[in-house]
Amino acid sequence: MKKVVQIFLFSGFIVLFAGFRVSDKNWEKQFSRIDNEVRKNSKAYATLGEATKSIGHRLTGSVNGEHAEDYAFKLLKSYGFKDVVFQPFEVEAWMRDTVTLSVAPGSSDNFREVPVVSLAHSPVESNLQGEIVDVGNGLEEDFEAAKEMVKGKVVLANINLVGVTDRKNLHRSEKTALAIKYGATGVIMVNGAPGKILLTGTASVTGAIISIPAVCISNESGAELRKWLKEEGPLEAHINMHNISKPIKARNVIATLKGKSNEKVIIGGHLDSWDLATGAIDNGIGSFAVLDIARTFKALKVKPERTIQFVLFMGEEQGLLGSKHFVNELKKSGEIDKVSYMMNLDMTNDPKGVNAFGRTEMNEFFTSVGNAIHQVDQSFKNEAANRAGLHSDHQPFMLEGVPIAGLSGHLDPEVLQCYHADCDDFSLVNKEQFENTVRIASMYLYALSNTDKLAVKKLSDEKTRDFLISQGLKEELVIGQEWRWEQ
Repeated sequence: MKKVVQIFLFSGFIVLFAGFRVSDKNWEKQFSRIDNEVRKNSKAYATLGEATKSIGHRLTGSVNGEHAEDYAFKLLKSYGFKDVVFQPFEVEAWMRDTVTLSVAPGSSDNFREVPVVSLAHSPVESNLQGEIVDVGNGLEEDFEAAKEMVKGKVVLANINLVGVTDRKNLHRSEKTALAIKYGATGVIMVNGAPGKILLTGTASVTGAIISIPAVCISNESGAELRKWLKEEGPLEAHINMHNISKPIKARNVIATLKGKSNEKVIIGGHLDSWDLATGAIDNGIGSFAVLDIARTFKALKVKPERTIQFVLFMGEEQGLLGSKHFVNELKKSGEIDKVSYMMNLDMTNDPKGVNAFGRTEMNEFFTSVGNAIHQVDQSFKNEAANRAGLHSDHQPFMLEGVPIAGLSGHLDPEVLQCYHADCDDFSLVNKEQFENTVRIASMYLYALSNTDKLAVKKLSDEKTRDFLISQGLKEELVIGQEWRWEQ
């Protein structure tokens, strides 16, 4: 889902201490073991390469998706986990079929074809013709400024922010929700990546079929459209699409490493991908890092204080389906109160620090852990960030007050340009950076699961509300129909 893609790019700052606490010395010893194990024996790169080659894409509900679930299950078993289970769920799922976009001046029948892909959860059938209205970045202020023109029209909007630096962007699904709110009959999204790259992803804030067609065109096509609008006046868009929506079955894959207490630390990443490519970056590097972290802990015979669950979620791209189901099951059983922490790896690559997701109480702990990691790996910068975000599998946990951790890393621009696109393949994966994710995430996970006492607890419902407001997330959650409190 992207989702606002959960990659954190921060210059940050480095905090190093001359001395160590007793626990830091213990971490440094264990971190050295982890470092050595991953450097010598990591299977992350090899298994992801094999999976992308033998399985292909990993779309939830597809045959390929089922094969990916089986692959992860068998891999965890081969690493020595006895407690590996499938967690099945059934949902209505969307799959693309055919789509065309034609554009012509309003007074002409001379339509020109524009390369296009459907955004997920668009209608099963749509054959629409309407005038194009450019709403720029598609923020609420943009729709408000054009509200007299938008009703009954097809809106053109940027996926990325263009020309502004002092605004917070919205997810494509939130921009679509605004288009529906203001009465548009269709949405054309312009990809931010340069050239002819086409992007897919969900256009629905709820995971349900939306009422208007939503499509994506390339950055190059967007520039051409805007040039036509300027030079030729009003343009008509003809969107003709057919998609499939049907009940599907999918399975989260869960491996448990029993700890000395009933407290749980969950590390997860979504195994599913979109179907335009093999999803090597989104989220192969995240989910296969989780698999290799599990392998590392088993190889080192780690016996954690807190129980660790390694979770491969399905259905993230189609609306966080697997993680929402996982959290709902925890709530039903009362186990949600035992979850001390959730760490999510979504397109995480070559981490240089940690994001505490707004929980300032953890700053000292994470700085100390990062300091110990730096002693083992001098290239680790121990950068610090503390900002919560949405649109990945941590979100259902965070909305229940569970503390979240993310890693701050980077992906090269040419890799990011293939986000949700037909170029997201294994050639983009950097082996060294990928294995760095396994090493660093393993160290943070070890610390979270073994420290004597965590400085944070699960928030109450009222405090969760206040936390989300303090992090500036209320507007997005209201648009996404995830805000359960009175407005």
